[in-house]
Amino acid sequence: MQSFRTEIENPLVEQDIIELATKIEQFKHGKIDEEKFRSLRLARGIYGQRQPGVQMIRIKLPYGQLTSAQLRRIADVSDEYSRGRLHITTRQDIQIHHVALDRTPELWAELEKDDITLREACGNTVRNITASELTGLDPKEAFDVAPYAEAIFKYFLRNPIGQEMGRKFKVSFSSSDEDTGLSYMHDLGFIAKKNGETRGFKVMIGGGLGSQPRHADVLYDFLPTDQIIPLMEGVVRIFDRHGERKSRAKARLKFLIKDLGLEAFIQLVEEEQKALPFHNFPIVVEGLPDLKVTKVDFPKVEIGNIDHFQAWKESNVIQQKQDGFYTIGLKVHLGDFYTDQARKLADLAEDYAAGQLRLSLRQNLLIPFVAEEGLAFFYSKLKEMRLADVGYNKVVDITACPGTDTCNLGIASSTGIATELERVLYAEFDELIKTTDLVIKISGCMNACGQHSMANIGFQGMSIKTKDKLHAPALQVLLGGGNLGDRKATFADKVIKIPSKRGPEALRRILLDYKANGQGKKFAEYYALKEQKYFYDLLKDLAQTDNLIAEDFLDWGSNEKYVQAIGIGECAGVVIDLIATLFLESEEKISAGEKALKEAKYADAIYHAYSALLNSAKAILLAEGKKTNAQSSIVTGFDDFINETDAISLKQDFATLVYQIKENAPEKEFAEHYLQNAVDFLELVRSYHEKKKTK
Repeated sequence: MQSFRTEIENPLVEQDIIELATKIEQFKHGKIDEEKFRSLRLARGIYGQRQPGVQMIRIKLPYGQLTSAQLRRIADVSDEYSRGRLHITTRQDIQIHHVALDRTPELWAELEKDDITLREACGNTVRNITASELTGLDPKEAFDVAPYAEAIFKYFLRNPIGQEMGRKFKVSFSSSDEDTGLSYMHDLGFIAKKNGETRGFKVMIGGGLGSQPRHADVLYDFLPTDQIIPLMEGVVRIFDRHGERKSRAKARLKFLIKDLGLEAFIQLVEEEQKALPFHNFPIVVEGLPDLKVTKVDFPKVEIGNIDHFQAWKESNVIQQKQDGFYTIGLKVHLGDFYTDQARKLADLAEDYAAGQLRLSLRQNLLIPFVAEEGLAFFYSKLKEMRLADVGYNKVVDITACPGTDTCNLGIASSTGIATELERVLYAEFDELIKTTDLVIKISGCMNACGQHSMANIGFQGMSIKTKDKLHAPALQVLLGGGNLGDRKATFADKVIKIPSKRGPEALRRILLDYKANGQGKKFAEYYALKEQKYFYDLLKDLAQTDNLIAEDFLDWGSNEKYVQAIGIGECAGVVIDLIATLFLESEEKISAGEKALKEAKYADAIYHAYSALLNSAKAILLAEGKKTNAQSSIVTGFDDFINETDAISLKQDFATLVYQIKENAPEKEFAEHYLQNAVDFLELVRSYHEKKKTK
């Protein structure tokens, strides 16, 4: 087995990277189960692509902020380990595609030199914490939410309670009542509020998109800032314990809340508070660093097209709450840009602004703290980089996931149709280009990474079957979604499914109808007035499949006949002993717990012991062919098993043993006792399993 070492000074980070390298070798030699390796890999930002043998790397950037140095580092890594292209996601991350699995540890080590992590960027973890793109800059905001997003990011990074949940957990922060962080569609959403001079948040819980969008419930109208971390820890613990683990389609928090009821869920969270290490967690707000740009002598430039420059200023330049400064929004087509552009942007921001950049939820870039007298210079430089397109956050700024370009789950092209729709908008609807009242979003499948179900006009990649049983790429047209502010929003209705090549005509009809009859209303208001049936009738002839031509069987951007398929991309593993793997994981959890105990991290030690207890019990239940859909069902299932068989003798029932975790404060004496329970239980059940195997 190859050895791997890093030059990272942080021992936690170095341990992470070395562990990844070790697990890759173990997987390649058949010593670790494919599912377990996938879980570990995803929790370290490494996602299998549609193309076999390469990985997508997701870089976790809390609330989308990065420095010039970090952007340069990302560009260098992309050139060295990939193809020089960067992709901005709808969660303010950056993705790099086509990376060899063996090279991911060294790639990660290079990123960490500028404090950039991959940890928990994918997988069943607490994902990237997103926030309003203009937080700290917006004249309308209650306060800057960045310190609170940063605090939650740091608190939950590597926290044992959120490493192996049934599904991912997403959190957002909005700095104003405009709710630009989209609280209503998150597992936990925080909207900044003030009660006099006291800072706090309106808290939303249980939202989500996917095939079954759910509007989040209001959990608190006002929660003081020192309570948000204890609240979230309680919520994550209950989700981890009771959330579905077998059926991915039912494994999000929204389904657990639906099943239990909000009141019952809240009661479980309240009962968990005794086990938490903190009952309040004050967050230090240091404020923005001194970003007052010294008076820079901007080079004089000649603007060739004054009309375009003025249109760009109106569309892409935002006045900050800091006097004399502006934020420039860069419309990044489909979120894709290249390393040559990245380095020039990094230099531009560092030399002539504050050395900061931001990523937006609509896959764009922002450069804050640009002095007014420097706008012409910035425009000229951005134009040279091909990043001065008019239309930042406007109707022409279409959001789209990568779809069938790289994603395993893509059904039909999202990037290809997005490009074509933008062409239609620029060519035929010039008068709408500056409007913010129309939002178009596209996903390549039902999972809604392109957020199609919250758009005014959304498209979802699908397939359609003809009477001859031939498949063609298709689009589900959705209308009427939109963010109304202060947690209020609507999800789009599914109107009609049409062949993908008719997508431009569908958009054309919708917009022409809106222009003719909208009478100044926002599109969401117009749709609510006309309703679903009206637009179905408007588009229904486009759904016919008995008149398809050869072109309809080609997806956008492809010259090959469409084949309905979900990419494979994930490496196949050899068959190994899953039970032995679970026992090995229990040992690793116990070892991590002992380490945490020595470091006086008692809450962490207790949670590692809890995970070891559950893994050990799960191993026996799997060996016996029993269900293990949730952690709570493992507990009840194990008790049922030993009561039915008398095969394993415990001094107390398993539920009592395990649920000590919520009855005791996280103190040294209990941590030692609980960890020893995990050691004893593993020895007991492993002995039982070995004896049974020899019979």
